[in-house]
Amino acid sequence: MGLDDLFKLQKLKILAFGNRLRIGDPLGVFEAMFNPESIMRKYEITYGKYQGINTSGRHLKYSKSNPSDLSLNLILDGTGTTEMGILQLKPQDTVSKRIKYFLHLSYDMNGDIHEPNYLVVKWGDISFNCRLGSVDINYTHFNRDGTPLRASLDIRLISDENVGDMQKKDRKSSPDLSHSRIVKAGDTLPLLTKEIYGSSAYYLWVAKANGLDEIRRLTPGQRLVFPPLDSSASP
Repeated sequence: MGLDDLFKLQKLKILAFGNRLRIGDPLGVFEAMFNPESIMRKYEITYGKYQGINTSGRHLKYSKSNPSDLSLNLILDGTGTTEMGILQLKPQDTVSKRIKYFLHLSYDMNGDIHEPNYLVVKWGDISFNCRLGSVDINYTHFNRDGTPLRASLDIRLISDENVGDMQKKDRKSSPDLSHSRIVKAGDTLPLLTKEIYGSSAYYLWVAKANGLDEIRRLTPGQRLVFPPLDSSASP
């Protein structure tokens, strides 16, 4: 990084890719004219809404964690009043052209993958893999011929992480899911059972599920399956 780069204003960029892994050169980059004044992140959890008959309350049962949203507002200006010095002499893209390019990268169908492109928002320490959820375009100033001179884009982007990254974050250790473990030296069935289910009381049930005749000695390297808890898993 050169000395000039240290003092250069870093603009928010939205990169478009034609593959979910977002590898290789981007198909295009949309650079904000002005960085947003704020960015909003939304995290939402869905719970089951079942309520028992003849009850006045309900127990919230976790259903899923929804993909997070990132919302931001970008201003586009085509009046030329924001340019200084030599930049005023360079031809600038019109507001309409900038909007068309943004929609081309984020909203239009990519014929090679038969869906809109995969996006990455980059700004500062933000690197957000996402897809376009929605964009509201508000035109606020117009030329005499009706062409827009200024517009604001209210953009909602939906998180789009790959499965491997999501699994690492989720740390699938819920007792409602099936798990497997490779036995290491020193492992015992009660200890592993407590690690998975939060209680060692189910170790005989786990032994039966794995067809173990000898539960006192586990062989390092053997794989044990820990099924999801159900009504048959009585300790």
